[in-house]
Amino acid sequence: MFTIITGAQFGDEGKGKIVDMMASQYDIVARFQGGDNAGHTVVAEGKTYKLHLIPSGVLFDARLLIGPGTVMNPGILMEEIAMLSDNGVEVSPSKLGIDAKTSIIMPYHVALDGLREQKRAVKIGTTNRGIGFAYVDKVGREEIQMADIADKSRFMRKIEEIAPQKEAAIKEMGGEPKIARSEIDAYLEIGKKLKPYITDVSKEINKALKDGRKVLAEGAQGTHLDIIHGTQKFVTSSSTIAGSACAGLGVGPTKVNEVIGVIKAYITRVGEGPLPTEQKNEVGEHLREKGGEFGTTTGRPRRCGWFDMPLARKAINLNGYTSMALTKLDVLSGLKSIKLCLGYELEGKNIDYMPELSDDVSRCKPIYIDIPGWREDITDTESFVDLPENARLYVELLEELMGADIGYISVGPGRKQTFMK
Repeated sequence: MFTIITGAQFGDEGKGKIVDMMASQYDIVARFQGGDNAGHTVVAEGKTYKLHLIPSGVLFDARLLIGPGTVMNPGILMEEIAMLSDNGVEVSPSKLGIDAKTSIIMPYHVALDGLREQKRAVKIGTTNRGIGFAYVDKVGREEIQMADIADKSRFMRKIEEIAPQKEAAIKEMGGEPKIARSEIDAYLEIGKKLKPYITDVSKEINKALKDGRKVLAEGAQGTHLDIIHGTQKFVTSSSTIAGSACAGLGVGPTKVNEVIGVIKAYITRVGEGPLPTEQKNEVGEHLREKGGEFGTTTGRPRRCGWFDMPLARKAINLNGYTSMALTKLDVLSGLKSIKLCLGYELEGKNIDYMPELSDDVSRCKPIYIDIPGWREDITDTESFVDLPENARLYVELLEELMGADIGYISVGPGRKQTFMK
């Protein structure tokens, strides 16, 4: 059984919680793209774990894997391992495997990321963590890989080859060239510690599937931040849709059994880019404050708006979802009326599907219907039938309009606040 989970909006949909909930049913949980610009929050037994690289199934017995489609800052990984250890969760080499080909984020990537964003006339809203420049080096075949930092001679050979180019690039952009050769000893020391974790992720997963074991692939960010299909240029640096799980982990598409999309009962976005249903008013503040809509990685306040159906329809097509998980339904409690975007008005025409070009999306005016809200607190609800009538009607309407089954509903951040529909 091979299951893929991705976000159906702009990230921050609650994927970490859904993965944590499902992880007990799986033998392997694998991360297939992105870097520590992603933040997955898991709340269990009164503790909150903020994860950026380690898969969200860390609190269960599953084997965890970081695939070669990711880019990894080894210092951040070591911080996560230490944080988990402090909370009684040991992440040993038998627990976590890192592919030998995983790209390593270097100090020069972080420096170039910050310098480039400063010089942009139109900001993207990057996290300045070097993600994009690490992917540039992967595509340019000039990357440092996990296997390199675990082997001093290989690492130094590559640094001597790459560093002059990075020094020149940093100098040209007004930065300090010395950054290109900084922290070498620290990386080598981490490499020694991580060497026992190195594995062949594709081989492990394919063998597990052949042996009848269950594998869960965890995506980062969200569908509309996809480098190819998202709202360019306001996107992330990797492919966030379900198909990239096969490439990022080295698993053939014929082995995929299930694709689950995680989607909020409303919508949020961090950083720049079009968000047609954004509410810069009391409703937006209600969603932000009640939903705790502040970035796990950056702490930035998220932009909030009503559920966007055209955007959801495109996500379903791009990922081929077999079912959906609806999160943060509780955040809508207390609103007298809820708006749902059915389509857009663009240049005098009504459309029901998200335009391909970001400039067009930014000019779309939402076409809303009003739905009665509910006052009741639903955070203790344990089944669909126990929800207030208007909450049930809202869920059923989303399901009908999306043309996709909602399998799970979340009514709070805790592990026990999710139930099957």
